[in-house]
Amino acid sequence: MKSRRELILALGAVPILAACGGEAAAPAKAEPTKAPAAAAPTTAAAAPTKAPEPTKAPAAAAPTAAPAKVLKVGLVTDVGKVDDKSFNESAWNGAKKGAADVKGESKYVETQNPNDYKKNIQQFISEKYDIIVTVGFLLGEATIEAAKANPGIKFIGVDQFQEKAVENLAGLIFEEDKAGYMVGALAALYSKAGKVGAVLATDVVPPVWRFGEGFRAGAKASKPGVDIQIVYHSDVGPEKTFDDPEWGKATALSMIDKGVDVIFGAGGKTGNGALYGVADRKDKGVVAIGVDTDQWNTVPEAKAVLLSSGMKIIDQGVADIIKAVSENKFKGGNVLGKVGLAPFHDLDSKVDAAVKTKLEEIRKGLDGGTIKTDVKPAKG
Repeated sequence: MKSRRELILALGAVPILAACGGEAAAPAKAEPTKAPAAAAPTTAAAAPTKAPEPTKAPAAAAPTAAPAKVLKVGLVTDVGKVDDKSFNESAWNGAKKGAADVKGESKYVETQNPNDYKKNIQQFISEKYDIIVTVGFLLGEATIEAAKANPGIKFIGVDQFQEKAVENLAGLIFEEDKAGYMVGALAALYSKAGKVGAVLATDVVPPVWRFGEGFRAGAKASKPGVDIQIVYHSDVGPEKTFDDPEWGKATALSMIDKGVDVIFGAGGKTGNGALYGVADRKDKGVVAIGVDTDQWNTVPEAKAVLLSSGMKIIDQGVADIIKAVSENKFKGGNVLGKVGLAPFHDLDSKVDAAVKTKLEEIRKGLDGGTIKTDVKPAKG
């Protein structure tokens, strides 16, 4: 019987015969099996093979923050126009500032005729504005109607007293009688002639009337016996009463001819006309008092004769309400803005220290309630 070694050798020869097709070759002498030469080591050793990691779900992408909503603020002027250097312009400045403070946008529409109030408001509604500011008592009815029909929009009505609060409408109102009282006191205390005057737009508009009657009360209380001349521009329609500088100037010049030496001008461009009239007679020693904003900054033609201005801080009031909207703190109803006297600027040295002291006492008395104007409450 063949050994196991012999069998292996015999079987290994069979393929050789088949492949060569010839005689069988003598079996080769078996060489001892050698281990294969080790491969030259590579520069970097191969990393040991690891078991495959379990498949993981891809990490969820971090949620992207929704872009902050850009508030769109639209303003509708009254017929006094946006460049009236007082009432409408101050409201527009507030709308611009308020929008800028919350990184929003602002735009205005200028009213040419009172019949356009509703149409101008509707323009901003159609353009999906978030806040609509309407300027002036005369826009009150149209603003209330629009607010009720569009509860998703916030409205700001400047000089629009709300008899009954509308949830999405803030009426920004002011105590014009107090501002007028301080102006009247200043005029009477400063006057050398003992004659003071006020050139005003229509007394049909309550804020204008309160300015005028506050002026009367302050002058009379501060200097009993002072001659007070107050003229309202009430003989024209609403489209003209705030936009008639020629009438304002002519009325002021008429007062000057009658010996008046301090004149308060209030009512958009009509009031500005009074300031221009005083500036034309600066050689007479006459001075003027502006309204709504510090008109020393807005009516350069009158700087030399402008004693002060009876201010309603409209711009800040509008801006503050816009900020409240952005912070979800808006409340409908009446919002009371601030009033005050502007600085004396170039004429400061001509105002006696005693007058300044008296005016400060009056301001504190009005704020604290110890001095009353006896003018009807702020409404309308």
